Amino acid sequence: MRVFITGASGHVGSALVPELLHNGHQVLGLARSDESAKRLTEWGAEAVRGDLDDLDRLRAAAAAADGVIHLAFRHDLMVAGDLAGAAESDLAALHALGDALAGTNKPLVSTSGTGMIAGFVQGRPGTEADVSPAGGYRIDAENLVVSLADRGVRSSIVRLPQVHSELDHNGFVPSLIRFARQNGFAAYVGDGSNRWPAVHTLDAARLYRLALESAPAGSRLHAVHDEGVPLRTIAEAIGRGIHVPTRSITTEQAPEYLGFLAGFAAMDNPTTATSTTELLDWHPTQPTLLDDLAKPFYFEEAQTSATSQ
Repeated sequence: MRVFITGASGHVGSALVPELLHNGHQVLGLARSDESAKRLTEWGAEAVRGDLDDLDRLRAAAAAADGVIHLAFRHDLMVAGDLAGAAESDLAALHALGDALAGTNKPLVSTSGTGMIAGFVQGRPGTEADVSPAGGYRIDAENLVVSLADRGVRSSIVRLPQVHSELDHNGFVPSLIRFARQNGFAAYVGDGSNRWPAVHTLDAARLYRLALESAPAGSRLHAVHDEGVPLRTIAEAIGRGIHVPTRSITTEQAPEYLGFLAGFAAMDNPTTATSTTELLDWHPTQPTLLDDLAKPFYFEEAQTSATSQ
């Protein structure tokens, strides 16, 4: 299959491109810089120059492909606090990709987050069947992708939790580490009992491939291995890794000490992947989040400094 990927040179993309190539697919990756294009060609993929806001380029590349995987997101806007702008950009890209694939029955695999479930599911783990009755950040994008099944697209959504591995240079874990270095302590909110689900990058990449190859139209999938790791436990692992104490902060203090993560820091988001494992025979095999936080790679200075680039 000839697969067009947005975000192909990013964190998950850097695992997904080799995963697809190893399994006999061809890859065209969207590249917004010479560095990204060079990386893709070195892996054996074809670079398509452009960015997420180049809607004509997205439509053309999707129309020329046998399937599309949408990973890209304007994280720069999210980090700057402009979630609305990031969500608007994502929706525009999905409309362009969906229009190009309408009526073809080709696969479109897009990306969401398990965190959206925390807003309307409480007292139990979230499941693939949980769908918000209202709209909003990420929810509108999910609903758009699922609705494409009625327009002749084999569409599916992969909800990502915290994704970790040596390939993770700009995610939530490196950001928590960076804030801990700046603050001189690893922070958690309240008693830190709120839980974050997680998955290894390589396991997530394999799920995207399986979704591309065989997910039924309109599927919602969970790339979840750890169903919920307490934030305090994560903070304690970070404290050990960079040799700083661990400290509780209040919700009001979170913006000062956790920056753009303040809105997520107290989120309780236990999540299961039971339906996904049954539907696609996907079974995570890679290390857990705490396994990775017990290794040195997350705490090397070069790794941490990469988050500011």
